Amino acid sequence: MSSFEKKFGKYAIKNISFVLVICYAIGYLVEMLLPNLLWYLTLNPYAIVHGQIWRLFTWILIPPSGSNIFVTLLMLYFYCSIGTTLERTWGTYRYNVYLFQGMLFTIAGSFLLMGYTYLFKQDALAVFSAESYFSVVSLYFSTYYINMSIFLAFAATFPDVSVLLMFIIPIKVKWLGIIYAVMLVFSFLQGDVNTKFAIAASLLNFIVFFVTSRNMMHMNPKQIHRRQEFKREVKRSTGVTKHKCAICGRTEVDSPNMQFRFCSKCDGNYEYCEEHLYTHTHVRRQ
Repeated sequence: MSSFEKKFGKYAIKNISFVLVICYAIGYLVEMLLPNLLWYLTLNPYAIVHGQIWRLFTWILIPPSGSNIFVTLLMLYFYCSIGTTLERTWGTYRYNVYLFQGMLFTIAGSFLLMGYTYLFKQDALAVFSAESYFSVVSLYFSTYYINMSIFLAFAATFPDVSVLLMFIIPIKVKWLGIIYAVMLVFSFLQGDVNTKFAIAASLLNFIVFFVTSRNMMHMNPKQIHRRQEFKREVKRSTGVTKHKCAICGRTEVDSPNMQFRFCSKCDGNYEYCEEHLYTHTHVRRQ
């Protein structure tokens, strides 16, 4: 367990995907009832440095665009579902870090783009005022690519899970992830500088995840079902504890809903709770 997790793990937001969906729902209501208000919520770096600090947080309310109410509801359900699955698999702390890291990269990307614009695109500022120009640019930095980074992480973690494309055609998530990655690369190469900054900033957290988690054990729905069955067995168990995390020392008595697993890569019988199974340092014999 890292020092950051020891200090801040208890502050991790549980069911954070549901919280994001609520934020999107609020954004859709604002878009329908007070559409002009959305311009005061976007991630506009120019406005932020001129005192509108709330934009550092309110841009999360800007929802991904939807063609109709049915598609919107379906999209919200889909991202809530895959996000909850990732949180259950990775642990609440790690999933929180992944999302907040992506948000911080997006904020940093917007300010880097502003710096780039002042240095190399004075012609754009000459046509529009800086305030108007960055109001338009702020639309590039939305939750769209954050959601896509969640999907890519899900595809990398559960590559063999199948979904119904157009509710008819079964296709494995890994192929959808590959197709989307190719589309992103094409958009990055063909897009303007604003698009390049937005894509690079928003998806940098997935690149960090992929590089640091290539050896992470994948779990399929059958394994998740076995976890749930094991959870019910733990609740029914009494007496002497059967499980203990080698990192934090928690047992099934301390956390009845916690799952424990032995690590096949550690030398010896080391058991870990679900929050530390993927994040611990493997024990090697000298």
